[in-house]
Amino acid sequence: MNSAPLPQRPRPSDRVEPDVTADLAAFRQSFRRHAAGVAIITAQLPDGTPVGFTATSLASLAAVPPLATFNIARSASSWPAIAETDRVVIHMLGVRNREVAEKLAGDNASRFDGDHWYRGPHGLPVIKDVTSWMVGRIVERVHVHNNAVVVVQIEEGGLGDDDEALLYHERRYLTPGETA
Repeated sequence: MNSAPLPQRPRPSDRVEPDVTADLAAFRQSFRRHAAGVAIITAQLPDGTPVGFTATSLASLAAVPPLATFNIARSASSWPAIAETDRVVIHMLGVRNREVAEKLAGDNASRFDGDHWYRGPHGLPVIKDVTSWMVGRIVERVHVHNNAVVVVQIEEGGLGDDDEALLYHERRYLTPGETA
């Protein structure tokens, strides 16, 4: 007799939208419970307009050469810039960056309103006071369904002051030890 508990199935009341399928509900619920580090990706349009977004899909791919990846929906407001540009800036965030993470996850028309950024290498937007930032050259964009996996080779960067990690869990920005 197996006494291991059965995995919980998504409850109908857990659904966010009335026509969400069981597989999508399970996917969403599972990844909400998967804590992820928070980063910001910035780039610019050909006319110099800054664009950016908050990402939890950042991952290191290789140390030699230094490669990182992130994912983006091809319907995202930042996609046209990411699709056409050669370089991006990847920013690692700490707890002190919670407000800027929320700002860059919000309305794309106001993401760069304010003094939380400056023009850095190649004229790219760099977010101020992050724990670290890296400028990278996009070496590949892999289309997967309506999304893209973007591979970036890191060329330069800088370190800011250390901070407690900023995590995204259960639709909230948290620090380790906080409960959702």
